[in-house]
Amino acid sequence: METHLADWLRDTPKGQEAEAILRSCVHCGFCTATCPTYQLLGDELDGPRGRIYLIKQVMEGVTPTRETQQHLDRCLTCRNCESTCPSGVRYGHLVDIGRELVDQQVERPRAEQLMRQALREGLTRRALFDPAMRIGQAVRPLLPASIRAKVPQRRDPGRSPSQVHARKVLMLDGCVQPAMSPGIDAATARVLDALGIQAVVAVRSGCCGAIRHHLGDPDGARDDARRNIDAWWPWIEGSAVSRTDGGALAAARGQGVEAIVINASGCGAMLKDYAHLLRDDPAYADKARRVVELTRDLSEYLAAQRETLLALRASRRGGVANGTAARVSFHPPCTLQHGQQIRGVVEDLLSACGAQLVPFAESHLCCGSAGTYSVMQAGLSTQLRDRKLGHLQNAQPHMILSANIGCITHLQSGTELPVRHWIEWVDQSLGTA
Repeated sequence: METHLADWLRDTPKGQEAEAILRSCVHCGFCTATCPTYQLLGDELDGPRGRIYLIKQVMEGVTPTRETQQHLDRCLTCRNCESTCPSGVRYGHLVDIGRELVDQQVERPRAEQLMRQALREGLTRRALFDPAMRIGQAVRPLLPASIRAKVPQRRDPGRSPSQVHARKVLMLDGCVQPAMSPGIDAATARVLDALGIQAVVAVRSGCCGAIRHHLGDPDGARDDARRNIDAWWPWIEGSAVSRTDGGALAAARGQGVEAIVINASGCGAMLKDYAHLLRDDPAYADKARRVVELTRDLSEYLAAQRETLLALRASRRGGVANGTAARVSFHPPCTLQHGQQIRGVVEDLLSACGAQLVPFAESHLCCGSAGTYSVMQAGLSTQLRDRKLGHLQNAQPHMILSANIGCITHLQSGTELPVRHWIEWVDQSLGTA
């Protein structure tokens, strides 16, 4: 696509990156066939190709309008278009640049500004979010339906392993997942412990930065990334000391962690973008690249331990009889199948552990959660959720599994079927729960 960037943008790093992405687009339109918002709205400007044209106009000097901003806001950033695109257009990076440029020129309504600020600060700060979620769960039956849908029922996470192992991996001490569904991290730690691997949560690690990044605060997202890198670096170098639940100290000096294992696919997609996010930071660029090298989605990491996992399952003989639903549908989050380009790995692990996987239509499409999208674009989000659940429930599973807390909470708000993280199912199937 031929471009002629405005003088104020042409020679900047941001402009050069955007121009390279724009020039890779051949405007073939294949992306519109797999864009969820285009399928719902039928408007070219609410599909990737139309949004690319809008961004191109802004970068060439055309003044954006509130309508331009709304078309970009309605993008889920699901990156389905990237999986479809034959030219390899990095649409996700382009729309981030486009949104930032448009927000600099178009002032949002005051109510919208306040909502976005509340989400940026309230969701990413554990000191605020954790007690708010506990209160919400305590009074959940009294909440209006729209709010109750965002507050999952509290479930006992079960025991946390305390054994020290020579093999160690880092886990993210994220923002919303520990409060909304603490059982996910607990199940992850138990499965890893059974495999002889210790899951370490570093002090001072926190939100991955995705919420701030997608709500127009790229500087805040970079600060989140730097904080996590600082928290993890002693563990990566092998100079950290861990404390077990029993109080014993276990030195890890000289032996760095094997990996940074992420069990929320949205966070994993963000971490794998740290090298790009901090590429111009001389103090953190090299460290960010090392973090990306170490980052593994939980499914990637366990796939490498597949034989040990299967041997463990065979030795325990607990299997599906331990109250675990055998007939399951796995909804792959967009951040897993499009953001990280991981497909079929979770399904293979589930099948190996005894699950009867039930296929369903349109598994490539977004469920409508998309981080804070379900709050900011509630109408479109609900339509996409109901469309996804229609396909999932037609397959008649006993349970729906997914790999991201946002998808799990969003889908659960529209169905009576239990919706869980896939590692919770594996935890039960192995008898480690």
